[in-house]
Amino acid sequence: MRKTQLIPAMLLLGLAACNNAGDKAAAGSDTAQVASHDTAAMGHDSMSHMVDSSKLVTPLPAVPAGAKVFFKNLKDGATVKSPVKIEMGIEGLKLDTAGAIVAGSGHHHLLVDAGDSIPAGQIVPKDEHHLHFGKAQSSTDLVLTPGKHVLTLQFADGIHRSYGAALAKTITVEVK
Repeated sequence: MRKTQLIPAMLLLGLAACNNAGDKAAAGSDTAQVASHDTAAMGHDSMSHMVDSSKLVTPLPAVPAGAKVFFKNLKDGATVKSPVKIEMGIEGLKLDTAGAIVAGSGHHHLLVDAGDSIPAGQIVPKDEHHLHFGKAQSSTDLVLTPGKHVLTLQFADGIHRSYGAALAKTITVEVK
């Protein structure tokens, strides 16, 4: 496959894998892939065929003034039982499925004991601590062990790029 076709093909593969958020078998798979080129080892002719991948992806849409994410049914410091019902809210943006980059829209991610936000523009990882809701889900039941847990609601664009701290909300819950 030619290098000019490789990067778009890898992006499509990653998007298709990430859009399968409801599939438990895919939940543990790593959907972020990185392509690198050793330009020092390439000759001048090879470099002229490389594609600048930054020109292939739309810039991260701006966060509208007043937009916010929030937990609809949980307050910071709440005592809960497992499984925990999580209801996710968004204001100022449209909830949409993963795939296309559409200004003014995105989907939820839930960080479980994984910090207070993902830096703006960074792809949200997909693992047991970073849950994706790419089918525009706004609720889930989460099994948590007894003890304190930090939950962060993180909104991201269609290709899972975080909107950063501007669209993140962190709470702590105590599971009995």
